[in-house]
Order: sequence, then C-alpha cells, then structure tokens
Amino acid sequence: MELVILNTPEAIAERAADAIEELLTTKPDAVLGTATGSSPLPLYDELVRRCAAGRLSFAEVTGFMLDEYVGLPEGHPERYATFMERHLRSRVDMRPGALHGPDALADDLQAACADYERQMARAGYCDLQILGIGSDGHIAFNEPGGPLDSPTHVDVLTEQTRRDNARFFDGDIDAVPTHCITQGLGTIMKARKLVLIATGAGKAEAIRRLVEGEVSVDWPCTVMQNHPDALVLVDPAAASLLTAARP
Repeated sequence: MELVILNTPEAIAERAADAIEELLTTKPDAVLGTATGSSPLPLYDELVRRCAAGRLSFAEVTGFMLDEYVGLPEGHPERYATFMERHLRSRVDMRPGALHGPDALADDLQAACADYERQMARAGYCDLQILGIGSDGHIAFNEPGGPLDSPTHVDVLTEQTRRDNARFFDGDIDAVPTHCITQGLGTIMKARKLVLIATGAGKAEAIRRLVEGEVSVDWPCTVMQNHPDALVLVDPAAASLLTAARP
C-alpha cells in the first residue's frame, strides 16, 4: 500500500487523475470503477479538464459503479446513477450506456446482484477502482461486520452511514434509504489497482485503521492491506491520527 499525504483536495485530485491518465494512455479501453460521494468530486472535475484538453479520452472506456441505493426512482437526484451521469459521464466523451450500475429497482435484488457480478466478470473486472471511505471504515457500502471476500450483494446501511449521508438529503436521515446493492469486498479486490481518496478529520480514525490497524471485519477498509497495488491519497486532516507518517 502506498500512502501519499497532500495538502489540498485539488492536489489529491491531480495525483489520482495522473494514475487514470497513465492507465488510459496505455489501455484506452480500460475498465474503470467509479465512486460517489463528495471525496471524488475534485477528481471528476480534473478528469473533465484533462479530457477537454485532449490529454485523455473515455471514448473506449467501460465503467462500473460501486453501489446504488435500493428504492430511489429513476432520475432521483441522489440516485448514484444520476450522480455519475451528472458529475462524469455526461461531461466527458464516454459513450452513453458505457457506465454501468446495479439494478437496485429490480423485483429480485439477489438476481440483480448476481447479474451485476457477471457483467463485471465478463469485462475482466476493473483495471482501476476509485474508492472513498466512510467514517466507520466502510468502502463502497460494505458495512462493518461483513465478510472480507464478499461478491456483489444487498447490504443494510448502518445508522452511522445514513447519518453521514443525510447531508445529501437535506439533513433528513429518514429520507436516506436503508438498503443498497454494493460491490463486495471480494469484487473490489479483483481490481488491478485501487485508488482511495479521503479528506477531513472525520475520516482520520478510518485512515488510521486502514494504514496501521490489523485486518478486521470491524474495519472493512483494512482488507486493502492485502491488495498488491493500492494507492491511498489523504490530506493532513485525514492523516492526523497516523503515528508512522507525517505530512
């Protein structure tokens, strides 16, 4: 695992974009895994700038989203398919329909999970997976206590996760869905490269566990310690509880 501490979200975005640009230069038809939330937004803005400048192209890229809320209707502003269309897909030269997500409106959610896993397997899984991290150490929506080798599955969101995400729903935790479909930790670990972004003091304990803690189901992020190519990009606030690293 490579840990890089950078002073600003913009510097973090540039470093993450460098990894994606390097990938797309050598493999234009790469499979890219995308994440939602506030952490990757500066990265997506940077990728849009580089695409407009002709430094990289998404024309041959296939994308897979990490997760999706269960039950939010098509077009809902906080549906993750809507989020990714708004912040990345429609702003670059990625083909319509090239960015895939799990069908969280399906009548049979278990079948939808299995189908999404098959789609990723047929594509060869992700060449590079963008990740954020929750304050409780979840990555994607893999909540504490779940298996470290899980495939795509339905998960129940913890109260902490729903409280953290309530800011996207006008502060109303009751408006935050209680269930989701998420890539499992086993699925995420099949990506050839992981790039995790974390900023702010609220992520400091999770980053401490990720970098310096033992691998444990109580902190799902720690599974990344077993990945052969994981890049962790944090700001000084997110790195503030680390003992072995300093900005």
